Amino acid sequence: MSLSYSVGLAGVPLLGETIGANLDRTAARVPGAEALVDVPSGRRWTYAELHADVEAAARGLIARGIAKGDRVGIWAPNCPEWTILQYATAKTGAILVNINPAYRTHELRYVLEQSGVGLLVAAQRLKTSDYRAMVTEVRPSLDDVVFIGDGPLFDREATAEALREREATLTFDDPINIQYTSGTTGFPKGATLSHHNILNNGYFVAEAQGWTEADRVCLPVPFYHCFGMVMGNLGATTHGACMVIPERSFDPAATLRAVHRERCTVLYGVPTMFIAELALPDFAGYDLSSLRTGVMAGSPCPVHVMRRVIADMGMAEVTICYGMTETSPVSTQTARDDGLDRRVSTVGRVGPHLEVKVVDPHSGLVVPRGTPGELCTRGYSVMLGYWRQPAETAEAIDSARWMHTGDLATMDDAGYVNIVGRIKDLVIRGGENVYPREVEEFLYTHPDIVDVQVIGVPDQRYGEELMAWVRLREGAAPLTAEAVREFCAGRLAHYKIPRHVKIVDGFPMTVTGKVRKVEMRETSMRELGLSAERTA
Repeated sequence: MSLSYSVGLAGVPLLGETIGANLDRTAARVPGAEALVDVPSGRRWTYAELHADVEAAARGLIARGIAKGDRVGIWAPNCPEWTILQYATAKTGAILVNINPAYRTHELRYVLEQSGVGLLVAAQRLKTSDYRAMVTEVRPSLDDVVFIGDGPLFDREATAEALREREATLTFDDPINIQYTSGTTGFPKGATLSHHNILNNGYFVAEAQGWTEADRVCLPVPFYHCFGMVMGNLGATTHGACMVIPERSFDPAATLRAVHRERCTVLYGVPTMFIAELALPDFAGYDLSSLRTGVMAGSPCPVHVMRRVIADMGMAEVTICYGMTETSPVSTQTARDDGLDRRVSTVGRVGPHLEVKVVDPHSGLVVPRGTPGELCTRGYSVMLGYWRQPAETAEAIDSARWMHTGDLATMDDAGYVNIVGRIKDLVIRGGENVYPREVEEFLYTHPDIVDVQVIGVPDQRYGEELMAWVRLREGAAPLTAEAVREFCAGRLAHYKIPRHVKIVDGFPMTVTGKVRKVEMRETSMRELGLSAERTA
């Protein structure tokens, strides 16, 4: 009997250096290559120019009294200053604290106080949010604030010698970044990541896509999340590729326009982003012929969406990644030369220098291949821990340094992993385990359904029943629960057929593209007049 354990072999060694040292090497190797393009402002940097601005910002941090280990917050949408500060903090040994641009005042105050941010670098506003006003409310939590756009990022600089002296004190195992989890329940936790964690993860995710200095990477995904700053920025700078910022926040038309005009070869996104791009009325008018590869990740990728990305966007070598903030983030990834079936039905195999296993959530024993269980991962990518939360860290990372993901998965005989749901999302109907992902994939085959999410709601007779939240194609007639059950009859086991159907325009989501099923369940229970107790 083969067990669900796999290790990622690699002929390429891990990068044993700090982020700053790696950027130094890349800038020296390809100084004239284009490094960063900010489409909204039209600004451009070569690697030599980006390196110079990063060094100047690092000296500015030292001049403001920022010491190794001090926390520097960044509260801004995607912009060049975000990227420059990311590398400048790494060069000084300061810990960059990523703050969600969607946060309101009470969330901002919590993160600032929990992480101990002394210096906050912030945008002045985003859409309807007045950052200046909100920062004024939380100012007692801060020692120093710099607003982007008030002039140079920092108004004074330490000497180059002072920066070299600081860099000599850094090691690649130092904490360098705090990223707060989505906080779908309770307050968010600050995953603390090292140079080694995120530099290597960005490098190997890009390696799997075959990046070189000739690649141009369109990044509509947020920088404050691992998808943008690790898989995007660090993937690019470890390879000498160019980072392209299409807009301050995601806009499907701006994204495709950037691909078209900048001749991008790589495109990143969560499934909802690709769905929005494909749905643009003038989609056919964009020249996407330069696209070669990219990543779809962040939440389970619908099969039909993956097929359209390959066929209609020309991304023949697109990959799917799976991971979580606590693992820097990627643990598994499909390969560019994997067959279509592998790329539309799995999240790939374990990455280089990493281990994964699937265990029984109750016994902790590794399950046989093909058997569902909790996915665990171990290796260079596992976070140092949750910032100042040792108890929560111990719950997530066991004594053998395995990170328990909370995701239910299976592993096939070739080592490919398939995510079948969250442990908390598993629906138990009349004693039968139902994985919502399986039902969702089937409902995607309905001609009028554009997007769908399936949850469990309490039921007096069966303990739980299935409910489908459905987004219909434009112009489609309303879809009743009876019509959905009729569509499923004879094609799904009776206990997998949703009893309830809700037609929606969208789903409650985190800004990183993860559907908030907890919120969906609460809303559904309230609308259906159901109790939270499971009575069967």
